[in-house]
Amino acid sequence: MKTGLWIAKRFSFARKRFRVINIISAISLAGIVIGVSTLLVVMSVLNGFQKLARDLFITIDSPAQLLPLEGRTMQVSSNLLQSLRALEGVGSAEPFAEGEAIMATREKSELVVVKGITETAHRRLMRQTHTTRPFFTPETIAVGELLAYRTNLSPFRAVKIFSPELISLGLESLSEPYLIPMLGITETSVSSLFSLQKVFDDRYVLTSSLFARKILLMGRGEYSGIDIRGKEGIAGDTSTENLKEWLARSPLKTSLRVRTLEEKYSNIFAVMQLEKWVSFSVLMLIILVAALSLTGALAMTAIDKQRELFYLRCLGMEKPQFMAIFIIQGGMTGIAGTAAGTFIAWCVCKVQELYGLVELPSKSAFIITAYPVNMQAGDFIAVGITAILLCFLVSLYPARKAALIARSRSLDLKTN
Repeated sequence: MKTGLWIAKRFSFARKRFRVINIISAISLAGIVIGVSTLLVVMSVLNGFQKLARDLFITIDSPAQLLPLEGRTMQVSSNLLQSLRALEGVGSAEPFAEGEAIMATREKSELVVVKGITETAHRRLMRQTHTTRPFFTPETIAVGELLAYRTNLSPFRAVKIFSPELISLGLESLSEPYLIPMLGITETSVSSLFSLQKVFDDRYVLTSSLFARKILLMGRGEYSGIDIRGKEGIAGDTSTENLKEWLARSPLKTSLRVRTLEEKYSNIFAVMQLEKWVSFSVLMLIILVAALSLTGALAMTAIDKQRELFYLRCLGMEKPQFMAIFIIQGGMTGIAGTAAGTFIAWCVCKVQELYGLVELPSKSAFIITAYPVNMQAGDFIAVGITAILLCFLVSLYPARKAALIARSRSLDLKTN
């Protein structure tokens, strides 16, 4: 292998009789560099948009939730919350009440999702959105801007909001009059409008957990689930994995389950992942074309060096060793191009991450001004391995041809 590497270096940098070989080799190398760098930059930008979407989701939702295995409510005790908050990597565990409700005004009615959060979660939301004024008071609600636009709502506007279960209870009360006192429809007012994420802006109503439980007809100590958030500076996967391990050992595993943010919004995140890997497949064609041009350069090198190949044969070199020379030569080009492309991509992404030089075409349509970037080691490894592997694979054909050239020509022809 050392001999093959040394000869491959000589063949790569030694002067050739045909200058076009150097040109094709340079084009192949440049194509690999451009392909790898472009692919990594695009994937990092797509990762950035995915991270942005995730950060917007966790303003209201959490990276992981503890939910009832069956039914829509669960009993939440102080002991359970203390056990969850004591887990390694867990920063907070806050119960929430969430469910569908009907919000009605004089003009319109709309089916909405009510989410009630604790005061601690409310303060965290204010810090995260850099808001000084509370979103709601204990007896008022905050409404998403898109939902407010559809229903003609504005701050301080009075609304009625109630659970759809009241409709079925109303029908039962026709035959059972003692149920009538339970059918009070909750009246409240809009405290503020919020704009966080389209999913929330379009359907969600935020309020206190106590008021939400009243709207959704939940009993004492009943909640929809518990929002679990990791500590700052610790990867979210750590707290989620610890939560799953804790639940697997706990007697509560028969009544509770863990749901991650990606599972709750699986359709959205699946589309983002599909977009990312489709881009990977399409842009990998650039690298494939550059690698295929490398096949021509290696084949022409074999023709150019046929006399040297014959001398090596006279020295006792066998077919596998001839093939190794050109496979190593192709691999060297792939490694060099991949390394250069990776370095360029890292520099471009780092500059964009720090300074945001490339701005979005329409700043007013986005909550950010520049393209987001999130570099992931897994993407760099996957692209690097794939590019280098392609270069090794396309080197097999010219390597086999070089071995045939070295062994099929006569001595007179080689020494002419």
